[in-house]
Amino acid sequence: MGKNTQTYLVGGVSAIGGFLFGYDIGVISSILEMDYWKLYFHNPGSVGVGVIVSLLTAGCFVGSLCAGWIADRFSRKRAIMSACVVFCLGAAIQCGSRNRAMLIIGRFIAGLGVGVLSMSVPVFQSEIAPPHIRGRLVSLQQWAITWGILVAFWIDYGCHFIDSHASWRVPIGIQIVPAVILFVAMIFMPYSPRWLVDNDRIDEAQKVLARLRSGGDIHAPEVMEELEEIKEAVRIDRETAVRSYTDLLRVPIRRRVILGVLIQALQQLTGINVSMYFATSIFKQAGLSGDNAPLLAQGVNGVVNMLATVPAILWIDRWGRRKTLMLGSLGCGITYFIQAVAKGATQHKTYDEDGSLNLNIPKGPSYLIIVMMYLFVASFAMSWGPIGWIYPSEIFPMRIRSKANSITTASNWIFNFVIGLVSPILIKKITWGLDLIFAIIMFSSIAIVYLFYPETKNRSLEDMEVIFTGSIWSHKDRKRIAQYDNANKGHEDDKINSKDF
Repeated sequence: MGKNTQTYLVGGVSAIGGFLFGYDIGVISSILEMDYWKLYFHNPGSVGVGVIVSLLTAGCFVGSLCAGWIADRFSRKRAIMSACVVFCLGAAIQCGSRNRAMLIIGRFIAGLGVGVLSMSVPVFQSEIAPPHIRGRLVSLQQWAITWGILVAFWIDYGCHFIDSHASWRVPIGIQIVPAVILFVAMIFMPYSPRWLVDNDRIDEAQKVLARLRSGGDIHAPEVMEELEEIKEAVRIDRETAVRSYTDLLRVPIRRRVILGVLIQALQQLTGINVSMYFATSIFKQAGLSGDNAPLLAQGVNGVVNMLATVPAILWIDRWGRRKTLMLGSLGCGITYFIQAVAKGATQHKTYDEDGSLNLNIPKGPSYLIIVMMYLFVASFAMSWGPIGWIYPSEIFPMRIRSKANSITTASNWIFNFVIGLVSPILIKKITWGLDLIFAIIMFSSIAIVYLFYPETKNRSLEDMEVIFTGSIWSHKDRKRIAQYDNANKGHEDDKINSKDF
């Protein structure tokens, strides 16, 4: 890590915000299949389950919309801390739920906190990171999500042996612990240097940059150079400042907003949270029987998700955003298509007394489906998982970054909400048809990324003005960007030669 140790530390601490969301995904997924939970909440049907699952994401949608104003007005750091308090309140209400309404209200309130975190954390990480590790640092958000899912899966597995209602209350209550840890840790973290400059706190920004880049030397050349770049970018931003959300729809910002909204929507349209929220049910449909086998398979699913994110963290700034997304879409699409064929060709539907669906798939195709689920999760984890958060956090100018990211993040949550609401119904009604729908979306996304998404790896946040002022057809704009790079390289060479002289 070297001189970036402090940057990794600050980015890693803030990534605990992703852990909170990941934990909720994992914990609700397995709790839905716990007998004591079903008994306490009167065995909710597919519609009831959809409402319980999706109300957290409804809260996330509202929270992410509010997050832009909160992060601009009070700072990214304080936005993260306030979200921790709200999340703890929601988790406490869920843990002490006396009825279904109380559970739903608690999930909505917790969602408000997660929504603020999901916008504020990637923006905070991107603003403290130098260009050459920005992708890696923001990827920590996604890796923390996978760790949250993994930890929750195995806590659920252990708690399902508890012979009381504590089997579901304990896993829900545990999520308060990381929220408290994040709140306390953020007290000692710095403010975003770009937010400080934007609020005319130049001396503080210089000290923060020195802490992050040069071991505290406020007069280091790299600190002074980056500070001047930020000051100049803020000056330009103020001349064309966005004063309301409607201004985000004006040229030239509109293109970036559309791309940010679309990449966040496509991240959810991969169907990843269908695999995470309802994996236990899907594993049962695929032929895993008994109480333990689906939960164990879900635990393995979490391990695959976490481990497959590691290559993206290490090499995302070398691979680039475009190629990684297209390869990830190809992998996701193929695995979905194979699942659809295997289910459609071999399933024989029957229903249990409680209305649960069994597909009665033979053992061979059943194992194939499970393996394809794991390969799908791995394909997502190395591509759409981290880049869905990285790309929107790095393409907007300082003055609109929070507002624009609140909109793009809100699109993630609204699609998450809809998918969480309808998926339990579709899993039961059309089974393999849902896999086919997701396969078509994934294959289509390859063309969307190729045609419209410029490469942003190793670019400074201030460089994005050049990248996004050309043709909307990104595959046709590479020549202009290459000319800019060559000219910029020549300018840097001249600066080095003049210093040598």
